Amino acid sequence: MEGNVKMTERIKSLLDRTFDKEQAKFRRDVDWKPLLARFVAEGVGDEARARIGLSEMLKAERPAFMEGERISFLRTVKQIPDLHTDAEMDARRASGTAFGEKGVVFNLTADFAPTIRDGLGARLAEIDARLVTCRAAGDAEGVEFLENARLSVEAVLDLVARYRAEAEKRGLAEIAATLAHVPLNGARTFHEALQSLRILHYAMWCEGEYHCGIGRIDQYLFPYYDADIQAGRLTEETALEELEEFFIACNRDSDLYIGIQQGDNGQSVMLGGVTREGKPAFNALSRLCLTACGELKLVDPKINLRVDKSTPLEIYEAGTELTAKGLGFPQYANDDVVIPALEKWGYETEDARDYSVAACWEFLVPGCGMDINNIDAVSFVGALDAALRNLAKCARDEVVGLPERSEPEGPQGAARRRGAEVSFEDVKAEFQAEVQRRADALVEKYSHVEILPGPFVSVISKDCIAKARDICKGAKYNNFGIHGTGIAVAVDSLASVRELVFEKKLVTLTELVSLLDTDFAGRDDVRAAAKAAPKMGNADPKADELAKWLIGFWGHAFDGKRNDRGGIFRPGTGSAMYYIWHTRDVPASADGRLKGEPFSANYAPSLDVPVKGPVSVVRSFTEPDLGPVCNGGPLTIEIHDSAFSMPDGVEKVAHLVKFFIERGGHQMQINTINRETLKDAQVHPERHRHLIVRVWGWSGYFIELDKCYQDQIIKRVEL
Repeated sequence: MEGNVKMTERIKSLLDRTFDKEQAKFRRDVDWKPLLARFVAEGVGDEARARIGLSEMLKAERPAFMEGERISFLRTVKQIPDLHTDAEMDARRASGTAFGEKGVVFNLTADFAPTIRDGLGARLAEIDARLVTCRAAGDAEGVEFLENARLSVEAVLDLVARYRAEAEKRGLAEIAATLAHVPLNGARTFHEALQSLRILHYAMWCEGEYHCGIGRIDQYLFPYYDADIQAGRLTEETALEELEEFFIACNRDSDLYIGIQQGDNGQSVMLGGVTREGKPAFNALSRLCLTACGELKLVDPKINLRVDKSTPLEIYEAGTELTAKGLGFPQYANDDVVIPALEKWGYETEDARDYSVAACWEFLVPGCGMDINNIDAVSFVGALDAALRNLAKCARDEVVGLPERSEPEGPQGAARRRGAEVSFEDVKAEFQAEVQRRADALVEKYSHVEILPGPFVSVISKDCIAKARDICKGAKYNNFGIHGTGIAVAVDSLASVRELVFEKKLVTLTELVSLLDTDFAGRDDVRAAAKAAPKMGNADPKADELAKWLIGFWGHAFDGKRNDRGGIFRPGTGSAMYYIWHTRDVPASADGRLKGEPFSANYAPSLDVPVKGPVSVVRSFTEPDLGPVCNGGPLTIEIHDSAFSMPDGVEKVAHLVKFFIERGGHQMQINTINRETLKDAQVHPERHRHLIVRVWGWSGYFIELDKCYQDQIIKRVEL
């Protein structure tokens, strides 16, 4: 369809003006300090703060419309109220309470479908009915939640009423008519469903949630799209126009959304895969979403595409068309790996089939997942550095003749007994032990985790009204995800230690550790040998066997461990921002990386490593069993943009993705880059305003990134 469709003038105008940030003229600052001072002075409880904060935020919002729009709701207040002071949060942490990031609900995808279908009026009726039973049972906690939830819904509907009144005043009859029906009542058309979704998603942000995913829109919006097509109310062309406007709306406020970098906002959608019943789910709306993204070329929403071994090549090609445009997405997820992995972790089969992503790439089930999928991370590079230093100290001490011990003494003790005779198996054993120590420390660190309430998001999440409890108290799934960062650097470093210390005996372990503290000063020969040692990404068994071993034990580092919310710990191959952050804590590494140089993002070859090509990279990175590390973390590949200048470029890259899936890869994203273009963008950003890159699990505008992230992307391996 894409080649036969021309963007309408209305959409082109909205797109250009949104990209030029015309919407910023409606924004203003609001001083929320008096509200926070009131909370502290009056000792207002958490749930009441969340409800009052949302209410005051929405009262401060002023209905605003961009010329030509048909889907409304635009942020006009720049700041969302802070509900707790730093001192209050510090006191809680000091008492032994841990929080994920800011402590509020985040990285969540709500259960939008029922409320789009039934309307917020139906949710109010459910709240009222449940209030009766809670009051009769003397459930004070339930009553408090339900009363705050009701007032939160009323605050949203009050803003809708003000938008409707302003639309009528301005003669925007169509907008006024739409808002007269949704979201109070259930949507009847595709347009009403999109408008309802826009309001529900917008309200989540205003309540203070962030990285709010949009989920499987091709599934829960398809009934409205299909009914309109069948009834003749829409054609594919007019439906595309509706969808493109919704996607543009996702970009109007995104610069106000919280993230480590601009663009890191979690507005992700998931397309395709299978239904809850296990049937193929890719449909006409899935394809329309791909077409819309290809025409608009915007960073939001971030597109994820579920595939499996049976997925037709033409669907891979449709996804690759977006990659060729330099969008950095779709990100692919392999149902053949992810669904069984979720089932093994305790997710019911129907829920596992319904998975989406939380924000970047961490898997969750919309509506019933209160998983904190990126609560922390283990640095493999840091763990290896610590292990090498432990063993080097033992070798220096040369402690021999220790008395025999009946209990296990571990690899470090064994090495001390042999004095300087440390083996590579000792290195592996001490490294594994250090990773386990760090994993255990995180289990202890998050032994008691709290999440601050979100009454409104609870209303549009499964079972919260029925249980009369805020989603912060827990949902059906309450698992914690732990990233494993620097996988390739750690593997390459292990391969280098084996070759330089134990095979070629170029240096001793003690000498190598000393060199890491000086960036290999005076020993260029050692660094050159380290750079030449086997590397992950070249289908070299010497490196790949170490990767299989590392990921094998990492996938079971949290076996039998549970958090205090009843969930498990899910290890993954992602890095998030830690591929920059963790480098601050380690010196040079044994693979030849110098101090301060970043790791590769997620699951990818180390930076500046010469690799034989994309097929070799795929072979290496699919050697391990990735099911046990399915918290998420995509193989990230950079392909030079010239690859798509060839007539069969799209087909070849599509075959590469299919090859990855067939070999058991769990997740994959491809960046189309050109180093010279990126370098020019650093010098002349005004020439490259539309340049999009994939950062770690999201796409952003290159010129809006901090230089350290820009430099890391430039250093990635072009294939």
